[in-house]
Parts: sequence; structure tokens; C-alpha cells
Amino acid sequence: MSDYSKALEFYEKSHKILEKALPPNHPNLASSYNNIGLVHKNMGDYSKALEFYEKSHKIYEKALPPNHPDLATSYNNIGLVHKNMGDYSKALEFYEKSLRIDEKALPPNHPNLASSYSNIGLVHKNMGDYSKALEFFEKALKIDEKALPPNHPDLATSYNNIGRVYDNMGDYSKALEFYEKSLQIDENTLPSNQPHLAISYGNIGQVYNNMSDYSKALEFYEKSHKIFEKALPPNHPDLATSYNNIGGVYDNMGDYSKALEFYEESLQIREKALPSNHPSLASSCNNIGLVHKNMGDYSKALEFYEKSLQIREKALPPNHPDLATSYSNIGLVYKNMGDYSKALEFYEESLQIREKVLPSNHPSLASSCNNIGGVYNNMGDYLKALEFYEKDLEITKKALPPNHPDLATSYICIGLVYKNMGDYSKALEFYEKSHKIYEKALPSNHPHLAASYNNIGMAYSGKRDYSKALSFLEKALVIFQKSLLPNHPNIKTVTNSIDYVKKKM
Repeated sequence: MSDYSKALEFYEKSHKILEKALPPNHPNLASSYNNIGLVHKNMGDYSKALEFYEKSHKIYEKALPPNHPDLATSYNNIGLVHKNMGDYSKALEFYEKSLRIDEKALPPNHPNLASSYSNIGLVHKNMGDYSKALEFFEKALKIDEKALPPNHPDLATSYNNIGRVYDNMGDYSKALEFYEKSLQIDENTLPSNQPHLAISYGNIGQVYNNMSDYSKALEFYEKSHKIFEKALPPNHPDLATSYNNIGGVYDNMGDYSKALEFYEESLQIREKALPSNHPSLASSCNNIGLVHKNMGDYSKALEFYEKSLQIREKALPPNHPDLATSYSNIGLVYKNMGDYSKALEFYEESLQIREKVLPSNHPSLASSCNNIGGVYNNMGDYLKALEFYEKDLEITKKALPPNHPDLATSYICIGLVYKNMGDYSKALEFYEKSHKIYEKALPSNHPHLAASYNNIGMAYSGKRDYSKALSFLEKALVIFQKSLLPNHPNIKTVTNSIDYVKKKM
């Protein structure tokens, strides 16, 4: 039911009794601190959670032998809080301490070892080191396959973790393969209204959303949502996440009124179920801001982005990656409003955080360089724009596989600068590099492919090769008409370009 204040009330009553009844270093007192820490973690109050987890840990260190499994669990809990706070190096430090104990204390195929590998894999995923993440998730999977029966829920979790890495790498067919293995286990072992089944459907929905197969994404997200509605109380945070997912699909489809409806439903639940500074509330405000940005209502977008930032500033440490995301979003609104100095100020704030807390090849660093490049491009400072876009490309090449859609985006941005400089053949060179990636990585009706045809068409138009231009623009229009709502602005833009080219012919 996620009634955290009630949970705290009872855990604290229990703790007072234990403090009177037990010696100060009794393991049961440690367990009690641990329970209180867990509630604070779930409430998003990570500094409080750390305080109680560390009290628990001090008792365990005094009361237990150095390789006791409960000490490993304690390190694990502290690691999890550091992960949630975005302090990935600290998280790794504690997860690795936990792993060392597990490796000494447990047989090589014990499920707890698999959990330790999974936790470390998750940190590497968050750090953008996907090959390292896969390495640890696959170690976990090997143990689970040996130690557990073929339909065990932990096996489903392992498949799910690997699927998520492939999803982040842009390898959507691989992601679907692992998510479907996970779903198969869940369908075989769980009742039809079990929330874990809903999570599996949601993961598959997310891949289809990333592939821009929005009808499929909605199909799986709605399956997930129906289960949550039956299985959970009406103000459960997981229901809020479900509304959020569906809102995201409508946002991507350009159906902004529908997107707002679902995002606002999500926000209402979170406002009732969570403390006022919970990071999930910040995410909800962020999403609503995004829709207003997409609708061109920049003052409304700023209002919600700033609410999101205020919550994150209170809830998170000053260098948390989510704070960088907030600064970046506000920067984008100022860019769209034409206030380039303000945009640069927020983008640079975001970049500074990311440079402090993320590895040098993290995709988010590439994203920051791309954003700054975009501002300089709009300001007409093309050399500066190229400098940042090339930094973005350099990081993206190191961080992601060669056919990742984000690499295509990097090529497009460089092509755009050359187009703006009037060097259409150079622009074409980069647009075609981008297009080759999209053809390999994306389904044939993906809007990004349409945008790519549009870019190539406009470059040919710049070179005054109008018949070539028309051929590419018409390809773009066909895909946009299949994949987007009829009133989507991209359809109007391409139609206008086609009319312009036809007149020139």
C-alpha cells in the first residue's frame, strides 16, 4: 500500500522497545535500523536512509564475523542508496565489498552471488558502460541458470536486466528477445494479475516505444496498466509510473492533450502517495514540462521544469545526474525561446555536473556537448557549433555500438551545420552516414528515417538538384503519414518543402 508514514510509525515503536530490551550491539537492533532506512529510501529521503543504514552497519561490524552474509547485505543496502543518489563510484565501492564477502562465504552458484553481480551490472549500466554491465549481468544469469529451476522469477529478472542493456544500446531486437524470455517465465509462474507480469509487459512496451511502433507500445503498456489497476490500490506509485508510460507514447505521437491527461493522472497519484520532495514527483513535473515545450507553450514548460528542479535540489545531492537533466531541459526551453545566453548558462551547468560525476565516455556527456553545439549553431557561430558537435561524435563513437541511433543524430547535427554554412556536399556526406545507420537500426516506418530522407532532400534542394530533392522528400512524407497523426507539424513542414521544390522545377 506504500503508506510510508504508517510504516515509519510502527518501525519506530518497535525500535524503541528493542533499544530498551537489548544490548546496544545486538543484531536485532541493526535489523531495526535497517527497516527504518528502507522506508526512508522508498520515500526518496536518501540522506536519512544512509544515516540509518550506517547505524545498522556499525552494529553488524561489531557483532558479526567479517564474512557474515548480513554484513554483505548491509554493504549492499548502502551501495543502493549511493546508486540512487547518483554517486556511482561510491555505489560500486560498497557493492564490491558486498561481493567479496559473498564470494568468500557462499558456494560459487549461490543466488546471492548472482544478486551481487546484478547490482554491480546495474551501476555500470547507469554509468553508460554497457559492455561492463552485460559482463556482470551475464555472470548473474549463468549462476541463476545453474542454481534455479527454469521458471524461477530471479531468472526472469536476469533476462530483464540484459534486455534493458540492449535497449539502451539501441539493439531493439536483442532487447525484445530477452524481455520476451522474461515475460514467458512470468506468464508460466505468476497469476494473471501479478504486478511483476505488468512490469514485463511494460518493458516490452518501452522497446516498441523506442522503435516508434506506437500502436504496439500502447498495446503492451495498456496490458500492463490493466493488471496494475486490478492488483494495486488506486494511489500506488506503480500505477503512476504506468500512466506516465502511456503519456510518453502519446507525447511521441504528437497527441499532446492525451499525453497531458496521462501525465497529470500520474502526478496526482504521486502527490497523494509520496512525500513532497520525492524524486518521482520531480519526474512528473519534468514530463508535463516536456509536453508544454513540445506544444510551444514555453512559459508553462519553464514553470514545470523549474518545479522539477526545485524538488531535485532539495531531494538530491548537488552533483546528481538528474539535476544535470533538469538544467538541460530548462536550457532547451531558453534555446527554443531564442534566449541563447540563458540557454548556454543552463547547458553549461548541466555539462559541469556530468563532467564531475560521469565517466568521460558517458552518452549523457555527448548529449551535453550536442546541446551546446545546437545553441552555437542557432547563434550562427558555426565553428563553435562544429567544435561541440565533433566532441559529441567522438564520445558517442566510443560509448555506443556503431549502429546506435544516437550516432546517427551526431552525424545529422554536423550535417546541419555544413548545410547552414552553404556546404551542401559536406552536409550530404554526413546526412548519408546518418541514413545508413537508421536503415540498419530502425524499422522502415520510423519517423527518424523520414526525417533523414527530409534532410537529404533539403541538401539536394540546396545544390539545386530538385528532382533528387523531390524523390527524397516524397519518401519522407510517406513515412510521416504512416507513423504520425495527420495534424503533426512534421507532415506540414515536408509538404511545404515538396511544394517549394516543385515550383523550382
